[in-house]
Amino acid sequence: MSQLKKKMISILVPCYNESESLDSFFKSIFPILEKTGYNFEIVCIDDGSVDNTLEILDHWHIQDQRIKYLSFSRNFGKEKALTAAIDFASGDAVIPIDADLQDPPEIIFEMIKKWEEGYEVVNAVRISRDSDSIIKRITANLFYKITQKISGIPIQSNVGDFRLISTAPLEAMRSLREVRRFMKGLFSWVGFKVANVYFERQVRVAGRTKYSYWKLFNFAVEGITSFSSLPLRLAGYMGFILSSLSFFYGAFLLIKTLFTGNPVPGYPSLMIVMLFIGGVQVFFIGVLGEYVSRIYDEVKNRPLYIVRIRKGF
Repeated sequence: MSQLKKKMISILVPCYNESESLDSFFKSIFPILEKTGYNFEIVCIDDGSVDNTLEILDHWHIQDQRIKYLSFSRNFGKEKALTAAIDFASGDAVIPIDADLQDPPEIIFEMIKKWEEGYEVVNAVRISRDSDSIIKRITANLFYKITQKISGIPIQSNVGDFRLISTAPLEAMRSLREVRRFMKGLFSWVGFKVANVYFERQVRVAGRTKYSYWKLFNFAVEGITSFSSLPLRLAGYMGFILSSLSFFYGAFLLIKTLFTGNPVPGYPSLMIVMLFIGGVQVFFIGVLGEYVSRIYDEVKNRPLYIVRIRKGF
């Protein structure tokens, strides 16, 4: 057995109300991990679940000490849960995966093969999004196109958290402690030598998705503002354009009044201009507020998460 075969792989599993999925997940993933020939651990994060997720994790931990878990003091969100799993993992490589089995564990064999070939990050790329609704497919494609255009980093389309990350990029990820976290962007930002494997996403083994369209929209805003200041520059560009148009329109009205004596332009056009400029101002005040709120969250310097219970570490 080679030296690499003696290394450890950490499976990272953020959990929020996953009581219906966990038994199936562990029964599915254990045979696969056993066949890899590597040592392994499964690091689960109970993200303030309100069902019996914690009890199920404790039951499995008692059955097999390779299952370790943290339980947060409240719900901090999936990005913070994944961050905690990365912080506490002891493996030479980590593989984040959801407990709902939409990301098939069988792909782990292909990830490990790429890792053995020398790749430091191995992304699992969805072949298609046919299982998603039409609205979700359209908005996801739009999000990736916008983010890739404005962020300046190669955030790959149809890649979620499911990937293998080896030691060097893992240490780089641990050094990133920003409060407002967009993990897909952070994984791409650190760089390193990347390979892809491809898979068809499955239907959830149990339960329902935790992401509503509103949450997905806020997630998209988080991703865009985390890696680009272009919205702020657009506000400046729009202000310059509107100021220029206002100047020329004012000059036009002055000349027209001097030569024709027409003292008052039409009321409808005046209201349209006022409402348009007012709407643009309010919109970009909101954009500015988004960036100011990010600064506010960072300067408070609060911990990313609070651990209430830890088992197996």
